[in-house]
Amino acid sequence: MWWYEQLQIFKTSFIELYPTLIEGLKVTMIVTLIAFIGVILLGFISCLMQLSKFKILNALSKIYVYCIRGTPFLVQLFIVFFGIPQFFDAMGFDFRISAFWASVVTCAINGGAYMTEVFRTSIQAVDVGQIEAAKSLGISKFYTMSRIIIPQAIRTSISSIGNQFIITFKDTSVCSVVALKDIVYMGKLYIGRTMQSFVTYMIIGVFYIVIITLASILIHFIERRLNYANKN
Repeated sequence: MWWYEQLQIFKTSFIELYPTLIEGLKVTMIVTLIAFIGVILLGFISCLMQLSKFKILNALSKIYVYCIRGTPFLVQLFIVFFGIPQFFDAMGFDFRISAFWASVVTCAINGGAYMTEVFRTSIQAVDVGQIEAAKSLGISKFYTMSRIIIPQAIRTSISSIGNQFIITFKDTSVCSVVALKDIVYMGKLYIGRTMQSFVTYMIIGVFYIVIITLASILIHFIERRLNYANKN
């Protein structure tokens, strides 16, 4: 029967693929975690630049966000992996970047632009009355921002931060085009040997769904804990 044959192919492919996909998944998770640290840092710094009274900083942040949001992720990856080394070569410098770090840098830069808007809207959503109250009490701007505004902004944006983590995790799949040895790249190698494209990509899809489901559960748990702590 057709369905039984396909089931057997799926089972055989899964057994053969599992060890290599786990190795690829490790690379995917490492790239995601390192890049996400960069996403948070870049997003927060860019957000502060947009909220700054200095017009140059404000303009630089807006240009960064506009350019990143206006170009495809794949183009950004090619610029980092191919374009930047070529630019340095033209300048007389011998510069190379590995597929791993090109992927990390691109994911961080891309995600940072979107996190800029998330942090900006979250900070601006904090009640202005709290800022005015802090000023009337003589509390410094730094203390007001670090102890009053930012904690509330993070609490309200935790869902968006979690969504960006998932987006960054999925974006790493594109990086296989520059030979990042992630889960998709490992799947492509298997397809090259067996020509089992449909089954292989189905298995890869299952891997992504499982990881994203677990991440969503964790994000929801953290969000509930923060909301519970806020009510108390």
